[in-house]
Amino acid sequence: MRVLGIDPGSISTGFGIVDRQGSALKSVCHGNISPGRNLPLTGRLLAISASLKEVLEAYRPDAVSMESVFFAKNAKSAIVLGQARGAALLTVANYGVPVFEYSPTVIKLSVTGFGLAAKEDVQKMVRLLLKDNGIAGKSDATDALAIAICHISSSKSLAVKGEASRLTLRRPV
Repeated sequence: MRVLGIDPGSISTGFGIVDRQGSALKSVCHGNISPGRNLPLTGRLLAISASLKEVLEAYRPDAVSMESVFFAKNAKSAIVLGQARGAALLTVANYGVPVFEYSPTVIKLSVTGFGLAAKEDVQKMVRLLLKDNGIAGKSDATDALAIAICHISSSKSLAVKGEASRLTLRRPV
């Protein structure tokens, strides 16, 4: 199973692809899409979409996982984040790849065993689980890898329980 995790943001969108090979997890690639703060929002969204298209075409994931929408204190920031999520979702929809959403608590619980874990603890566990000390800390890419790991480790049990939130996206005819 190959999963693309996406941590959307208008300034930096993290992505990470993780393969499950038997019971082992392997990082295939990860990175940050950073179009530049000086571009207008529409330009940043277009750059996010174009970069994700390249990732989808090059690596052909079986599934995509994203963090579910959460409520932010700053309404403007929440709207811009929603637009970045929308650009990512639309891009994935054009490839017909199923998308699964997980809450921040579920992602942290899946990766660290504690739903209220600190960001640093999540990053440390991502490096340990993937046996890759080269994964940079404090990056959106590390968060995206955690989201991918969450789906891989949760997919069997959540499918049985019916708890995974799946967005059904179909490629236009």
